[in-house]
Amino acid sequence: MSAIVAIVGRPNVGKSTFFNRLIKRREAIVDAASGVTRDRHYGKSDWNGKEFSLIDTGGYVLGSDDIFEQEIDKQVELAIEEADAVIFMVDVETGITGMDEDVAKLLRRADKPVFLAVNKVDNAKRAEDAVEFYSLGLGEYYTLSSINGSGTGELLDALVAVLPEHEEQGEDLPRFAVVGRPNAGKSSFINALIGEERYIVTDIAGTTRDSIDTTYNRFGFEFNLVDTAGIRRKAKVKEDLEFYSVMRSVRAIEHCDVCLLVLDATRGFDGQVENIFWLAHRNNKGIVILVNKWDLVDKDTHSVKQYTQKIKMAIEPFTDVPVLFISVLTKQRIFKAIETAVEVYKNRSKRVPTRKLNDTLLPIIEHTPPPAYKGKFVKIKFCTQLPTPYPQFAFFCNLPQYVRDPYKRFLENKLREHFDFNGVPITIFMRKK
Repeated sequence: MSAIVAIVGRPNVGKSTFFNRLIKRREAIVDAASGVTRDRHYGKSDWNGKEFSLIDTGGYVLGSDDIFEQEIDKQVELAIEEADAVIFMVDVETGITGMDEDVAKLLRRADKPVFLAVNKVDNAKRAEDAVEFYSLGLGEYYTLSSINGSGTGELLDALVAVLPEHEEQGEDLPRFAVVGRPNAGKSSFINALIGEERYIVTDIAGTTRDSIDTTYNRFGFEFNLVDTAGIRRKAKVKEDLEFYSVMRSVRAIEHCDVCLLVLDATRGFDGQVENIFWLAHRNNKGIVILVNKWDLVDKDTHSVKQYTQKIKMAIEPFTDVPVLFISVLTKQRIFKAIETAVEVYKNRSKRVPTRKLNDTLLPIIEHTPPPAYKGKFVKIKFCTQLPTPYPQFAFFCNLPQYVRDPYKRFLENKLREHFDFNGVPITIFMRKK
């Protein structure tokens, strides 16, 4: 589980370029799965062997200048609240602006490590100009250029030195996180399961204050339920809660084994729900999709099928995910949801013996080998499951670089067909034999 670092600052200082530089180096290696970079504002990075999650607050600000300022304040406050460290980016070309001073004021009060990054410093003259940023009262600053990457090393060295060591949870209980956009019925779902008003549930979006853990023990299942929050202070609830949902979900998702993604049937599988889905996918978590408030939808005989197809189209190519239609109000299928989550948890920790894997897959590969590429034929000789907490497989062959994504998907589908990995992302690596 990694620490969270937020990048804050006013628009156009180069936050996104810096963010992309940090995650690209990493994503190019890690994200072999296609369709993963759908959420532009969240990524993983590492430096000196320390992994952290990076959140770029830049992409979320919409609206006119005065709305800009409110939004930026809101995001900085949220970043201070949620992140383990904050990178505050300013621009040497424009110097200190009023908005920079506002952000600095919020950050000076924060009890979090803050790193002042002066961007666009690509020559000695500009390095001299950067001195004025001392007056923001945030101590040392780091000069860098996010376009060519110079200076980022010093900043990252200092950053990872202060990040907390997140040790894995000591207990062995599976952790199920209930995630989704505000007001989809997450707390009500947990109340219905626990059978007591353990949470204050109201109809106002975002009344849960923190992600809270509850140990649940019934019907022979024991696990921790993690409820993720909507918004902390009601006064701050604005229309655009997307940044908040994503930021709160990041923590819960990184902490858990299986995500129960709750969505409101009357709103559908919208972009924000999709973001949270890909967040869970990218973190290799088990996923169960729960369509809540199903009692409020006008149905005919095909409703479930059509609704499921719509969701599956949105989440292609990872469609092997259980979708359940529930109603927290009438308690319809909520225990089925937990049974399914337990099955997904077992699928995620499943080990396939190497011999069984080869006996099953090698004949299939022989019958349908990878297509020849540039006149070269790929021969896959052997496969094995890697000793990781979630399913990853290595296929050994003579020319790993010539195996394309469609063939990897074919192998993934065969793995799913023969060994039940329902609800769990699978990673496939091609290695040189």
